[in-house]
Amino acid sequence: MKKIRIYAYTHGNLGDDLFIKIICERYPDTTFVLYAPRHYRTTFQNLPNLVIAPSDSLMYRIANLLVRKFNLYFLLYRWLDKDCEASVQIGGSLFIQGEQWRKELQITKAMRRKKRPFFLLGANFGPYDDPDFYTEHKRIFQDDQDICFREEHSYKLFQDLKPVRLAADIVFQLPVKKALNHKKVISISVIKPSVRKHLADMDTIYYAKIKDIALFFIEQGYEVLLLSFCAYEEDPIAIKEIVSRIPETARKKVKTSYYKNNPEEILQQLADSAGIIATRFHAMIIGWIYQKPVYPILYSSKMFHVMEDIGFTGHYTDFAQLHKLHPLDVQQSMEMAAPPISKEKVDSENHFKELDVFLGRKRNQDDHLQTRSSSDK
Repeated sequence: MKKIRIYAYTHGNLGDDLFIKIICERYPDTTFVLYAPRHYRTTFQNLPNLVIAPSDSLMYRIANLLVRKFNLYFLLYRWLDKDCEASVQIGGSLFIQGEQWRKELQITKAMRRKKRPFFLLGANFGPYDDPDFYTEHKRIFQDDQDICFREEHSYKLFQDLKPVRLAADIVFQLPVKKALNHKKVISISVIKPSVRKHLADMDTIYYAKIKDIALFFIEQGYEVLLLSFCAYEEDPIAIKEIVSRIPETARKKVKTSYYKNNPEEILQQLADSAGIIATRFHAMIIGWIYQKPVYPILYSSKMFHVMEDIGFTGHYTDFAQLHKLHPLDVQQSMEMAAPPISKEKVDSENHFKELDVFLGRKRNQDDHLQTRSSSDK
């Protein structure tokens, strides 16, 4: 069995955990090594080919203190992947310019080793406003074995680099789940806006608008399910704030769900929904996979870029226009059909086109779409 090092966002975010699940299930004869908190052993207990190096063990905590203090990430990574034949960085919003981006750039460099294949899969690039952020990353990317972005905006930024390709979001590969509970439920994936610097002053209006939407659908005879996709990013705090604004008489119609260690549970809840109000990016994607009506609330340009790529023509809002949002706008979306995504489901597998070759995986008969380029649009 070949051994592959995975770099991923390991803070218990549903979307990123689905990336890990999908790649490990695709290559059952490959051993993957992931540096992550010990609870990931519970999250992925059904993946025998995934080895968790516990980042929260005493030994690794001490090592991390030294690594961060003296910028020794390259030593830590070489220790963790010394027996690996290649590395894969898999994720979505991996390259957002923050205040410490130059320090993070050193980590990005440390992930790569000379003469060892490096695959960057599933990401989008930005937002950024410093030209150096772009040029420094481009300098790193040019030596990668393979890079496959998930939306055309990012692809166009780097399309002149030989390894750069384009495919639909990796999560489009999820199989469709059948609804098991046929109650009238509207699911709302929420965020705490102020966790993100550009939304620092948006908590109050966001909570008020989600409360208004929840009450509107409760009055229409629905139950409302508030979903937390990531405790680390304070989604549960947002749920608490929203629930506190709902009158006691209506709270019995409000349910909550907090993702922790069981992706299948929250996926089933989305499959059981009559409609989905998606502030989380992957609530939008999963809603389309399950062919549910989706009303996106855009907190990032990445959501708009993907909507544009698939030709989404439904209603949506973003935080700049949130003050104008009325529950009737959302209700109209709940009456619209989901966009067809059969092409995206097949195209999504092209993220693994080059990794398939490296690992000797024979492609299925349906894996016939060539990787897209901007000329396909």
